[in-house]
Amino acid sequence: MSNHQQVLGTLIRYFKENTTHLADSELRVPTSHFTDDEHAARELALMRTVPVVVAHHSELPDPGSFVTRDVLGTPLLIVRQRDGSVGASINICKHRGGRVEVCEAGKKRAFTCSYHGWTYDRDGSLRHIPYAQFFEPLDRLEHGLTQVHTEERHGLVWVTLDPGEKPQTVAEYLGADMEERFREFNYEKSLLVLDKQFTVPVNWKLVVDGAVDSLHPKFLHPHGVGKLISTNTCVVESSGLHMQSFTPRMRLEKAVEAGEEDQVEGFYKHVGSSMFVFPNVNAAITPHHIEFWTTWPSSHSPSECTIHIRFLADPDTYDEKMAERIAKSWEILEEAATKEDWPMEETIQANALAVSGVYIYGRNEAGPQHLHRQLARKLAEFEAGQPA
Repeated sequence: MSNHQQVLGTLIRYFKENTTHLADSELRVPTSHFTDDEHAARELALMRTVPVVVAHHSELPDPGSFVTRDVLGTPLLIVRQRDGSVGASINICKHRGGRVEVCEAGKKRAFTCSYHGWTYDRDGSLRHIPYAQFFEPLDRLEHGLTQVHTEERHGLVWVTLDPGEKPQTVAEYLGADMEERFREFNYEKSLLVLDKQFTVPVNWKLVVDGAVDSLHPKFLHPHGVGKLISTNTCVVESSGLHMQSFTPRMRLEKAVEAGEEDQVEGFYKHVGSSMFVFPNVNAAITPHHIEFWTTWPSSHSPSECTIHIRFLADPDTYDEKMAERIAKSWEILEEAATKEDWPMEETIQANALAVSGVYIYGRNEAGPQHLHRQLARKLAEFEAGQPA
């Protein structure tokens, strides 16, 4: 777990020495990793074996509350159960393969496929077959909806599509260090105050790269984010598959320039941070909310992804003034992402399709390097038959 004073001291030292956190070496990633169908299929297969975040607890407030999601090519029906737990089933009727539930969200006692009326309980068990006398005898226990390994932790719903014989708990997957980092914010009771989705013609890894890239603010965002966040100064703390990066705000840089670093108070007023959970979560920490990103690869094209952005607020501190600050934060983020980051990433994706080669990640790009190094390692283990 980070010591904020230590991180702050390191960032101040980086400013004075005109340096930053350095990776052990430069990294070169083949452009085919962003365009190749077979490589994309390998990534999807790997991602199906680890816990991924599919919902926020507030989306399922009561027993019978549900959401439907397409996750890594699999349609899911995610439901709050009678005992308060959350369960997920594959949203495919065992009769003729229709979607059992077509609404994005709602609340129901049971779920009926509109094609032929097969009805399933909240836990996915088969409840009713119209005209059952015309079917050969079948075992209803074997014809319920296929269940998916599901766990609710830190106020988030996680699923593992292909967990293997011994499913890993979320706590085991995160590890003690990341578990402690999650406890820094009130995720368990957090409020979902903004919920947006975007689909862009970009490989998912480019979006994850951009979220932790400290090298581009003053170049790509000279009139917006670049005036708020320092460029090429960052602390990166690895935690196995996961990591947390810390980027100073311009107010810290100016304080150091003025020799006033001893007067700095309020860590997150002076430092921005992004907590990365492998493979596709970036949780940006601000003084008053969490900008929680999940970036999903397309199941049909390496050149497409869907970005799900949720803003989470702490109910203990959320008020009208904070709501105004969060709204302003969204204006800044929307401008940077939709008009600058993603259009640039679209050109990178198009160029990767046009010319084969490599993309270079310098030693000063330890944050973006992390995903590619860990992904390469886990793909090698996965294909060697080791647990993911």
